[in-house]
Amino acid sequence: MHPIRLSAWHPASLVATWFGCGRLPFAPGTWGSLAAVPIAWGCFRTAGQAGVLAAAAALFALGWAASAEYVRRTGRDDPKEVVVDEVAGQCLVLAAVPDDPVLYLAGFAVFRVLDIWKPWPASWADRTLPGGLGVMADDALAALYGALLMALAALWWSLP
Repeated sequence: MHPIRLSAWHPASLVATWFGCGRLPFAPGTWGSLAAVPIAWGCFRTAGQAGVLAAAAALFALGWAASAEYVRRTGRDDPKEVVVDEVAGQCLVLAAVPDDPVLYLAGFAVFRVLDIWKPWPASWADRTLPGGLGVMADDALAALYGALLMALAALWWSLP
């Protein structure tokens, strides 16, 4: 199948690029992660850490579907402009901490480092899994490491 140009206004394109964040110049993954911070903050203020976790899960499912369609239509495995994986992963990391600005900043930095570094099994998922699952899984696995690190940081941060 030949790649099909996908309109920026197509629902799969809107979600996959997180409403154009992935099309911003320089470091699209960082823009996607940054876009997740107010989402996580708002979910925490509305429904606590469980709300942020639910948002991360919903974003993973939505991102999987949108990324699968984007990859299928464009014929590209993991396009750099697809950043919904960063949005979901960043929310997962921030679900591990209270809505403290210092912990959110640390969580942002930790996720960016882990997303770039891709410790195993994230590196395996990045190389091996196809389509939308492949786009989403490496970030979700890196985010699990980040969530664990941030949960420990939150415990340390709350000590008297």
